[in-house]
This record gives sequence, C-alpha cells and structure tokens, in this order.
Amino acid sequence: MTDAPTLAAAAAPARSQSFGAQLWGQFRRHTGGLVGLVVFVFIVLAVYIGPLIHTVDPNKLNIRDKNQGPSWVHPFGTDNLGHDFFAQVLAGGKVSLAVGMTAMLLSLFVGTLFGVLAGYFKRIDGPLMRITDLFLALPILPLLMVITMLFRDPLRAALGTVFGPQGGIFILIVFVIGITSWMHTARIVRSDVLSVKNQEFVLAAKSSGMREYRVILKHILPNVLSSVMVSATLGIASAIITESALSFLGLGFPSDFPTWGRLLYDGVNFLQITPARAIWPGLAISLTVLSVNYIGDGIRDALDPRSMKR
Repeated sequence: MTDAPTLAAAAAPARSQSFGAQLWGQFRRHTGGLVGLVVFVFIVLAVYIGPLIHTVDPNKLNIRDKNQGPSWVHPFGTDNLGHDFFAQVLAGGKVSLAVGMTAMLLSLFVGTLFGVLAGYFKRIDGPLMRITDLFLALPILPLLMVITMLFRDPLRAALGTVFGPQGGIFILIVFVIGITSWMHTARIVRSDVLSVKNQEFVLAAKSSGMREYRVILKHILPNVLSSVMVSATLGIASAIITESALSFLGLGFPSDFPTWGRLLYDGVNFLQITPARAIWPGLAISLTVLSVNYIGDGIRDALDPRSMKR
C-alpha cells in the first residue's frame, strides 16, 4: 500500500513530459539524424564563426600566390587570381545557407497556406489543387533559367541602391526558388488537414461557435506542424541544390559574389591545375544536403505516432 503513491509520483513526470522532450528523446535514437545534426551544426558554425578566426578577405587579390596548394596560410590553397580559397568557401557558405533558409521559409509559407485552405474549405479545394498541379507540370529548371536571365540585371540595378549591389539578385533567386518549390508541401499539408478536420475536437470547436480562422490557427495548424517540419528540412536541401545548379550554369550570383555553386562553376576549368577548387565546394554542398536529409529522416521517424507511443 505504501508503494502505490510513490509509483504514482514517479510516473507523473513521465506522463507530463513535454512534446519537445519526447521528440528529442526519439530523435536521439536515430543515429543518422543525430550525425546529420552534428555535421550541419558544424558547417553552420564553421561558416559563420570561421571568418572571425580566418580573417583573410575572400576578395583580396594576390597574383604572386596564385594556384598554390594547401598550406598553413591558405588551408584550401588559392585560385588563379590569388584568392584564399578557404575564405571563399566560408563566404560562399553564408550565401548558400542564407538562400536555402530564406527560400525554404517562403516555400513553406506558400505551401502551408495552399494546403490548409484546400484541405479545410471544400469549395476552393479543386481550383487550388489544379494550380498546384499546374506548377508541378512546369519544367522547373528551364523556368528558373529563363526568369533569372530576364530579371537578373534589371533587379540588380533597381534594388542595388536599397539592398546593396547584390541585394537584387539575392531577392530574385530566393523568390524564384521559393515560389517554384512549394507544391509538395501543399499536397502533404492538404492530406493532413483532410484527416484532422473531421476529428471530434475540431467538430466540437465548430459547434461551440468558434470562428473558422481560429479553428485553423488553434486546432488545424498545430496538428500539421509535423509534416511542415519535415518539409522544412527537405526544403533547405532542395533550395541549396537549386541555387548551386543555377550558379553552376552561370545564371546565379556573379563571380564577385561567391556561393558554393559559383565556386564549383569557376573551378571546373581548373580541374587539371588545382582540382581542390572543385572538390571543396562540391564537398560542402554534398555534406550540407546529406546532413539536412538525414535530419529530416530523423524528425520524420521521431514524429511517427508509433514511436511516440513507445
């Protein structure tokens, strides 16, 4: 008899454990996701803290030191103009990660908006899904190339005085990547909303007279956040690859504004002289995308209801 209160008191913290703590506990058991998180955090810290330690200007020219191999002064060597390649990879990582994060947020916003509206309001489900199917049918890479070619220089000139010399091209690339990568998120969120909106707690909220927008914000969105979180991780990887592809084709950022894709594009012509110019940015892109994908797998498995019950 004396052990019953003790057992109940010990079980109470376990029952009251927060959702975040449960999610982290399940995520830690996913080896790939944990390793991916460590690698991604290391890349982010290296990109943003590395320039404070390695203080070489990435745009500084030194013709006397051109095409050098790795050394203590230049850990990744130098290019044909004497740029410190390690400093350029760090500077390019800032731009690539910023493009990935910002484009992901834009695509998540548009995709979640379309998915929630289409799943909750039956009368606009058909038109919104036909728009989604239309975007899915478009050849994305050729469309991105055409948009970039048409609007890169005008936006660079128009927005240069407000956002800096490269602000216009950054906004353009983020916009075109985000506005052409929201469709899969919309379809996933719509399917989740269709399964949630007929459950008892949503019907009870409607019966109590709660307004539609409050039902969506208070009951629908919290129950589809798991799918949005998984889409967010995959969206970062997709945006980084898309920006790298545009830059590799010479249609992204200009050569004086390094990104990983641009560095890879510039290094292809020097593979026989300094192969590290193509290896390092390619390795950075691969590790970032791979780590983000593993993080997404870990979050998806951690949010699996069966694992949460365990």
